[in-house]
Parts: sequence; structure tokens; C-alpha cells
Amino acid sequence: MPGWPVGDSFTAQAAAEAPSGTFSGVMEHVAQGFEALGAAVLVVGIVWSFVLATVAWKRSGQPATGYVALRSAFGGTLLLGLEVLVAADLVRTVAVAPTLDNVLVLGLIVLIRTVLSFSLETEIEGVAPWRRAQMSGVGGIRQATARALNSQPGRPAQPGRPPGPGPSPSGR
Repeated sequence: MPGWPVGDSFTAQAAAEAPSGTFSGVMEHVAQGFEALGAAVLVVGIVWSFVLATVAWKRSGQPATGYVALRSAFGGTLLLGLEVLVAADLVRTVAVAPTLDNVLVLGLIVLIRTVLSFSLETEIEGVAPWRRAQMSGVGGIRQATARALNSQPGRPAQPGRPPGPGPSPSGR
């Protein structure tokens, strides 16, 4: 038929002219939604990290407590943001453009983000992940929040210590 492309050019032209209501178009929007969510997690997490650091510093009166809260909350935020962004890459690669090149690029991205997540968790907790209970990015944010809100004047926060008042002077 005249005017119809043949071979690979047909596939490329059909994909370019496909309405956004197709499965690929919808999945592209889903991937963009995950990317926006990942960016929002990072922005809100940064702000929340500084708020927690300020609260912990004011309550304890020691800058070290604020620093520990900032470091824990920001690290947890980075981990959570990375997880959401990996989900966006996964949706885009598997549902939108599942070519061998895209799958290889996704594998490389996941490998890099896994190494980043591992090193961030190790840096935040001060111990290798297999030597402690498993905690996701949300758990790190929750722990930093509890630590900041439970900090007491004159007592610096400690990364490995659970939040709370601690042992009583009588040892009970």
C-alpha cells in the first residue's frame, strides 16, 4: 500500500504515532509518576531531616545529637528515594521498551544503586547489614524521628542505641 512504511521503520513510526492511551503510553506515565514520587521523597526528606536535626539539637542542647539525627534521617531518605527511582526504571524498562540494551542498562543502574544502598546503610548504622536486623529506608527515617523526639538535654544521641530514656540510675 502506498504511504505505509515497511520493516523496522514501520515499527518506529507506529510507536511514535501511538496514542498515549496505549499500554506503553500508560506505563510511561506510570514510570514518570514514580520518578516524580522519588523526587518528592528526596525533597521532603531533606527538609524533614533538617527539621529533625534542629529538634534534636534544641532538645538535647548538643550539636552532635542534631548531626546524628540529620545523618540518619537523610540517609534513610536517600535509601527510600533510590528504591522508588529503581521502581521507575523497572517499569519503564519492562513495560515500555523491553529491548536488550534497556535491560542491560537497567541491570547496571540496579547494580550501582544496590552498591550505593549498601554503602549508605553501612555508613548510617555503622555495621554491615547482615550483622543487624534488616531495616529499609523508611525504618531509618522512623528511627531518626524517634531518636530526635526522644532526645534529652545533656545526653547525645548514639547511632546504635535505641531511642528512649535509657536505663535508670538504679540499674533497673
